[in-house]
Amino acid sequence: MDSEMLRQFYGRYASEIYLYLYSLCKSRELAEDLMQDVFLKALLSLSDSHTNIRAWLYKVARNTCLNELRKRNRETELDEQLAISEETILGNVIQNEQKKQLYQAMMKLPDRQREILELFYFSEMSIKEIAAVLSLTSENVRVLAYRAKKQLRNEMEGDGYEL
Repeated sequence: MDSEMLRQFYGRYASEIYLYLYSLCKSRELAEDLMQDVFLKALLSLSDSHTNIRAWLYKVARNTCLNELRKRNRETELDEQLAISEETILGNVIQNEQKKQLYQAMMKLPDRQREILELFYFSEMSIKEIAAVLSLTSENVRVLAYRAKKQLRNEMEGDGYEL
């Protein structure tokens, strides 16, 4: 990969990869470090003929993050970090009350379901791309997305939000 292609590649995907990594690890510094590792791996091993660079990049980001969290024995801390609300970067990005309610309801979803919705709605990935990133079948992703939306709707209606 030449330097100009790398600049374009980085400019196109850096912010969404950072947000995805941050949503997984809930640490600004760790997400920044992991993002650099992901792009270094892309520089070293991504071929120009790869068919779905975006899905590959998300999969590398996910695996890099999970490996780092395992290495740091932080799985138990993930649940505690999920409880962080408006003080996080995502909380600062979410500016109006309806979006805050949606964010809080999403944080109550199981990790896998929340991750599927984040990839689908915020990263605008297809079911097929999400399946590739999470190493699931497309049908499994559809079922988990359906259940997540249903649980999210119930949570939102329970909090008095009209859908």
